[in-house]
Amino acid sequence: MKVRLPCQAGAFYAGSPNALQKQITECFTHRLGPGRTPETPEKPLERLVALVCPHAGYMYSGPVAAHAYYQLSLEGKPDTVIIMGPNHTGLGSAISMMSEGVWRTPLGDVEIDTELAKRILGVSEIIDVDDYAHKFEHSIEVQLPFLQYLFGSSFKFIPICFRMQDLESSREVGENIAEAVSKRNILLIASTDMTHYENQKTAERKDRTVIEAITKLDEDELYRRVEGLGVSMCGYGPTAAAIVASKRLGAVRAELLQYKTSGDITGDYSAVVGYASITISK
Repeated sequence: MKVRLPCQAGAFYAGSPNALQKQITECFTHRLGPGRTPETPEKPLERLVALVCPHAGYMYSGPVAAHAYYQLSLEGKPDTVIIMGPNHTGLGSAISMMSEGVWRTPLGDVEIDTELAKRILGVSEIIDVDDYAHKFEHSIEVQLPFLQYLFGSSFKFIPICFRMQDLESSREVGENIAEAVSKRNILLIASTDMTHYENQKTAERKDRTVIEAITKLDEDELYRRVEGLGVSMCGYGPTAAAIVASKRLGAVRAELLQYKTSGDITGDYSAVVGYASITISK
C-alpha cells in the first residue's frame, strides 16, 4: 500500500504519539481554545457540512483550530473528510489529489477513500492525481491528528491541494465535489491561515472583512475582498470551493467560532498571522 509519510511531525506538531495526544489536549484546554476536551461522537453528521480551519504550527494556531474540532465533536462523525488546502511548495499539478494509499502521522495511518476519490475524478476535468504535490505540503497534514484525536482510525479522507486558486477553478472544484458526494456522510475542511505578517490592527481589520464574506457564504465577495484589500490569506481557493460545495449540499449559514492571531499567543503584535475557525451548516 502507498504510504505518504508525515513531513511536519516534530515540527508543526509533536513527533511522538504521547506527546502529540498531550499537545492536542492542551489546544482544547488552552485559554484561547474551547476550554474543554471533546467527547467522541457516534452519530452521523446532520447539519454540519464544512469547517474552515487554520494550519500553522499547533503552538500558534492549535487552540483556534480546536474550536472547529470541538464543534465537530458535538455535530457527529463523518465517514469521509475531504480536506482542501493551498499548495505552499509550488510542486505538482495545479489542483492535485492523492486517490489511494494512506497518510501516516504519529497517531497512526488514515486511509484515503479511493472509491469516493474516483467518483470525484470521474466528474472533474480540473483535478489531477499527483502524489508529488502532497509530499512536502503541510496544510492538509496538520488537520489529520485533530481528526484522529476525535475518531481514531474510523474515518477515511481525500486530500486536494490547490496551487491554482482563481475563482473559476475553485468554483469548479466545489461543484465537482458536491456532485460526487451527494447524500453521503462527508465533511469538507478548507485549510487556511488568514493575513500573514502584518501588524495586529491591520491584520484584524482585513481578516474580519474577509470572514464576513465567508459567513455570508459569498465566494464572489470573498475574492473581491481578498484581492481588493491585498489580503495574504493563503487558502482562499479551498475556502471558496468549500463554500460552493456546501451551498450545493444544502448549507445556508456559517458561523465564526474563534479568531485570533499569532500575536495573541506570543505577545508580539508587530507582525502577526491570523487564524479563524468557521462552521458551514445546513
